[in-house]
Amino acid sequence: MSNTATRLITLIMLLQRQPNQKAAGLADELGVSIRTLHRYFEMLDEMGIPIYAERGPYGGFSLVRGYRMAPLVLSAEEAVAVALGTGMVDELWGQLYREAACGALAKLENLLPDEQRREVAWARRSLIATGMHHGDLAALAPMLEKLRRAVREHRRVELTYRGSNSPHPSRREVDIYALVHRWGWWYAIGYCRLRQAMRTFRVDRMEAASLTEQVFQVPIDFDIQSYLATEFKAQPNIQVRMQFAPQGAHIAKHSQAAWEALEEYPDGSVVVTLTTPDLYWAASSALAYGPWVTVLEPEALRCIVAEWAQAIAGQYTDENN
Repeated sequence: MSNTATRLITLIMLLQRQPNQKAAGLADELGVSIRTLHRYFEMLDEMGIPIYAERGPYGGFSLVRGYRMAPLVLSAEEAVAVALGTGMVDELWGQLYREAACGALAKLENLLPDEQRREVAWARRSLIATGMHHGDLAALAPMLEKLRRAVREHRRVELTYRGSNSPHPSRREVDIYALVHRWGWWYAIGYCRLRQAMRTFRVDRMEAASLTEQVFQVPIDFDIQSYLATEFKAQPNIQVRMQFAPQGAHIAKHSQAAWEALEEYPDGSVVVTLTTPDLYWAASSALAYGPWVTVLEPEALRCIVAEWAQAIAGQYTDENN
């Protein structure tokens, strides 16, 4: 447990749930010495929460009879929402907030009535959110911790960053305003000194990062939710149409969330429409489906796919084997 206040609350809850507890057991539960435990008893007494002790083999420490902490008034659904929220924090942040999430859940369960506690237990067994990361969260943890510190302390970061379309990394100085998790990836969003504009950086593409002593102020009018809502509006939107052959139509139908529109034809083929700011990403997606997909438009994308397909085929000719 991280601080005295947390231990004092936990001590009250332990005594409230079970009176006549031995000092050794309480000290072990709190992770402190017996001497420190007695100091906590004195602190509680000063706060108006006196503890009394009964001697004998069945005695121990208890709260003064009749004292109870105010109940936490939550509906069953509210209790489940809070409990599931701690699980999401653990899933998203891993070791950075795991201890805090576990501590919050333990306090919640200590304060809840039995009915809500049973509802929370059911939800934790039955309503699971997992697999939210494309990459290894444990490997990202040191970088996330460094970036979190930069955001909290408003310190500029020097990055070595490799963009998706760049074969070589670049060095950037960035004032990071927020960390955002979306689409399975972690992103750092802030002002890039090199580009003199707001930029979004995927954390797993950061090869190195160091905090500088240069501090910054987030602009008063900056709102992360508004930025995320309008981030792609300034980028070019390229509409792509692709046709799935009949034997691959089931793949398109099972991935309908990826398309803006889907049209089925009498021959069993399917034509899908999507919008992308990047032709190279669209070309990679089209080639991922192999010969089952034909790009219909735009013509520039057809040319890229044809060029890449010819280059790939050339790697497998007899002359290159």
